Amino acid sequence: MLNLTDRAIDKMKQVVAEQSEPFAGIRFAVEAGGCSGFQYSMKMENDKQDGDEVIELRGIQVFVDQQSLLYLDGTEIDYVQNWKGEGFQFTNPNVSGTCGCGESFSV
Repeated sequence: MLNLTDRAIDKMKQVVAEQSEPFAGIRFAVEAGGCSGFQYSMKMENDKQDGDEVIELRGIQVFVDQQSLLYLDGTEIDYVQNWKGEGFQFTNPNVSGTCGCGESFSV
């Protein structure tokens, strides 16, 4: 299962609220790409797709397809702000390695 910190949920709610059109929630996915093989994807979503796992967290819906759920199982998502910038940070126990820039991973 996926775990989101309060900071991550608050930021997702803020992002959804700032959109000019209504969205049902946010989709988290793992896609092929990057120099290590996989990368995380987040995007606004209008509705669930067939086979999606839907996670309701304090009024926000998170959609995850079944394939991505295999890679994201046990992952904690936080929203961090530091001297390097700000953004969502994934702490994934399934990762066996990352690339030098930290934008992609392998399992």
